[in-house]
Amino acid sequence: MTDTTLRRTLRSATSRLRGVEAYQEELTGTARTRFLRHVVLVGVGLVMMYPLLWMLSASFKPSARVFSDAGLVPEQTDLGNYAAGWSALEHPFQLYLVNSLILAVLNIVGNLASCSMAAYAFSRLRFRGRRPFFAAMLGTMLLPAHVVLIPQYVIFAKLGWVNTYLPLTVPAFLATNAFFVFLLVQFMRALPMELQDAARIDGCGPYRTYLQVIMPLTVPAMATVAIFTFIASWNDFFGPLLYLTDSQLFTVPLALRQFMSAEGASDWGPMFAMSVVSLLPVVAFFFIGQRYLLNGIATTGMK
Repeated sequence: MTDTTLRRTLRSATSRLRGVEAYQEELTGTARTRFLRHVVLVGVGLVMMYPLLWMLSASFKPSARVFSDAGLVPEQTDLGNYAAGWSALEHPFQLYLVNSLILAVLNIVGNLASCSMAAYAFSRLRFRGRRPFFAAMLGTMLLPAHVVLIPQYVIFAKLGWVNTYLPLTVPAFLATNAFFVFLLVQFMRALPMELQDAARIDGCGPYRTYLQVIMPLTVPAMATVAIFTFIASWNDFFGPLLYLTDSQLFTVPLALRQFMSAEGASDWGPMFAMSVVSLLPVVAFFFIGQRYLLNGIATTGMK
């Protein structure tokens, strides 16, 4: 190779490298732009974190100083709020945590089992009326929950399910959450049909294909459903308020409501302390499944 050819090759490679760098800079922006972007994101994050930080600070303040001392650093600290809140109600607070955990686990199992089977049928099987049924299922997402509130309560009351966990858990086993079904349908549609064809050639029927081929590949989407279900079930206040009357069955939201008094004698310090305690399982569950959650959301609907 002559010197002239070598110089031309180096010049061409340098121009291509500059083109790649320019393209990357176009995508990510200059260093100044990236710095300003991070500053804005950190500022927005701090604004969103402020209520949580204030609640954490209020959990260490005396009840009389919660609203008069509005700063994040307490002027007076009361380390007994957590011990007082744990035993301030009719039952120890651990009972309410266990009740909420039972409901959350049952709803997670129900949604994962029923919604995945419904999504498998809509996305991978061919049967008469599949598209009208799928459209009707999506149409239920447009129906306000308050419209079916009274009919549901009447049905559950006729069945004798009031003051039990059945109205709060049985619907999850019947694929009543159209959003989760739609989420899993979009994820399963992105899976290659060749996998299902190969399983059929190997002698797998629909059930075995669902369990051994489709389910292992939908872990990110299933984790997304599990996280959303856990958060929704853990934070649900209206459902337990409507169906539960026995204080021994109360969940965490109902227990926190008992700290508030209509006469204005609310025990704010212990209430915020138990609010922090009740938030820990949600944060822990989210961080454990965060990687699967992001993968599930990012890949859902991609082909």
